Amino acid sequence: MTDVSDQRPDTETAGMSTAPAEVDATVGLGLVGWLRWAWRTLTSMRTALVLLFLLALASVPGSLLPQRGTDPVKVTQYLADDPTKGRIFDKLGLFDVFAAPWFAAIYLLLFVSLVGCVVPRALAHWRVLRARPPAAPRNLGRLPEHRTVDAGADPQAVLDTARAHLRSKLWRVDVTPYDGSTGTVSAEKGYARETGNLLFHVALIGILAGVALGSLTGFKGTVIVREGSSFADTRAQFDAFAPGRFHSDDALPPFSFTLDKFTAGYQRGGQQNGAAREFAADVTLVRSPGQAPERTTIEVNDPLEIDGVKVFLVGHGYAPTFTVKDAKGQVVFQDSVVFLPQDGYFTSTGVVKVPDTVPQLGLQGVFLPSAVVDEQGARSVFPAADDPAVFLTAWSGDLGLDNGRPQSVYKLDTAAMRQVGVKGLRPGQAWTLPDGTTVSFDGYQQWASFSVARDPGKELALLAGVVAMSGLALSLLVRRRRMWVRVSAPEAGVTVVEVAGLTRSEHSTVADEVDALASALGTLRPTSTSTTGSSPRGDT
Repeated sequence: MTDVSDQRPDTETAGMSTAPAEVDATVGLGLVGWLRWAWRTLTSMRTALVLLFLLALASVPGSLLPQRGTDPVKVTQYLADDPTKGRIFDKLGLFDVFAAPWFAAIYLLLFVSLVGCVVPRALAHWRVLRARPPAAPRNLGRLPEHRTVDAGADPQAVLDTARAHLRSKLWRVDVTPYDGSTGTVSAEKGYARETGNLLFHVALIGILAGVALGSLTGFKGTVIVREGSSFADTRAQFDAFAPGRFHSDDALPPFSFTLDKFTAGYQRGGQQNGAAREFAADVTLVRSPGQAPERTTIEVNDPLEIDGVKVFLVGHGYAPTFTVKDAKGQVVFQDSVVFLPQDGYFTSTGVVKVPDTVPQLGLQGVFLPSAVVDEQGARSVFPAADDPAVFLTAWSGDLGLDNGRPQSVYKLDTAAMRQVGVKGLRPGQAWTLPDGTTVSFDGYQQWASFSVARDPGKELALLAGVVAMSGLALSLLVRRRRMWVRVSAPEAGVTVVEVAGLTRSEHSTVADEVDALASALGTLRPTSTSTTGSSPRGDT
């Protein structure tokens, strides 16, 4: 038989050893353990702060770079000016930051983190609110604020007076009746501090929910409308359209409007010469088919609102008007072409494509609202069209419109074309090309760009923002503090009252509150009986 004594552990050696117990390396956290660790890490306050910082950092490109949802014209121009960098930015989603998957991932993680962080804290705070104030410490004299007074009333009456005084000051009060030797009053105030902190974090969740609601069920589109042209609220009419995942085109209000006139005013003279002063778009609005048209004006920061949809004025520019006739004198092109502004004086560039000539004709143009030609070259010196001129570069050949590849209306592909001339024109002037084609500069129109959007979550986000500010104010202004009162009668006819307060915040009013309560209960003893943590105080 096997000697069982040989299988027993050396208890003496084991008990005397100070080495840590060996852990089997093969034992891991397991799936549940890893999930629990991931959840605790995600819902920690540190993770929430990191995600909030990442969200703010991720929003920076949306402010620095043009976005398709608000200004597709500038995005197109950016891609045309810098194709290499533009393609990289486009692949990274920097022109659609707020619709990019990586931005949505940060957004959702922050939402989950805040929910997982706030809910347990809210439940714990609710339990604290329902709990009784903490009992009085054994030695009140050790607290930082401590007073001892003599009261002329019996102990229970003193306790009742203390309770009434504290409740009148909105303290939460708990009384231990006088039992013949001692009685206490415990009070606590400042729960609104943690309540405000929780409200702030709940409001952050509300803001995220409002933004999510608007992103999922709303839409945003942009459109450029020239003077005299119309726009109808249908998806096909937009130059760029970004609907939410759950948006339905049937929900678009059936309104339409015509841009009658665009007015722009600028500062003339002074240090701010050329600065914008007024932008207004006069439109004729039809709210729904069959209704009578009405005239209204859309201005910056004064949008048009129709059935929850807002129409914002976001930009403007010039659209030079050209007439192109072939060698036989037949009109092959006549229209106003949108040119994109390049600087504060509205130096604008654009392209005119004429596919009905043989060979096809392409014009690269620069429009100058207030043109000046001197030793420095041709340039615009003011944003208003005081002396307009256009400078054209003509190309003849194949425009590449029949190869099936999409083209930008603001860019001319000259790979299969040859340059045939350069010319500057004033309104009313014409240019005859070598093949007999005539290009006339007839004048200009103005165009305005509009952002049409519906955001059903903006009210929720606004309400949450107000709650967040209120919660932040509470968390910063309110201070948590506690007070205790203990009464005893060491001698017949003498009631000794101890009043003490405690706070963890600087610049607290607890000292004044202790003084006020002590004065209401009795006469302050000339010599303090407190020990460490307090100093004698005279009569108040």
